[in-house]
Amino acid sequence: MSETFQVSATEHGVIRVFMVNLGADEAARFAENPDATTPAPINRALGVDELDHTFVELFALNSLEGVGLAGYLVEGLGVAEADVAPYRSRLNGMSGHVLIVLSKAFGGRAATITPVAPLKWIGTYTEEGASVKFAPLPSKGAEGNIASAPTKAPKSDARVGGMIAMYALIAMFALVGLMIWVAG
Repeated sequence: MSETFQVSATEHGVIRVFMVNLGADEAARFAENPDATTPAPINRALGVDELDHTFVELFALNSLEGVGLAGYLVEGLGVAEADVAPYRSRLNGMSGHVLIVLSKAFGGRAATITPVAPLKWIGTYTEEGASVKFAPLPSKGAEGNIASAPTKAPKSDARVGGMIAMYALIAMFALVGLMIWVAG
């Protein structure tokens, strides 16, 4: 009996991992999409019509040498270490090919996934949300009352001098203009 997974239209940050029971050559063909009228083998195996393959990864596990699948989920896809830790040895002990399907692959559409051979569901994980830390700021200058209104910085001497010169020129031009008008 196969597993069935519901994908909501608002789902985000969910990562589904499937083992692909195929040899290297078969796995390469499994990833191909021959034409737009025929569903890709991956779509058929997942039991879905529409899938954005930009957010689907199919690769050989031996390509993760040194990192392992558990490390890839944590470091590469942002799954919390605590979520992967109980399954680390099992994930890193697998061989062959793996298919990773991100929520974005469904393009914001609801779907039902019913995987069939050559896929075998391994696990479902979620991206770790950015944790917000409210640590005090290190500078004493950051302390203060945030409710008080900010004060205006005093005008610099150069700015004050420039303003005086501008007003003097305006007054001079106004006076010259008045003298020309009276004389005319």
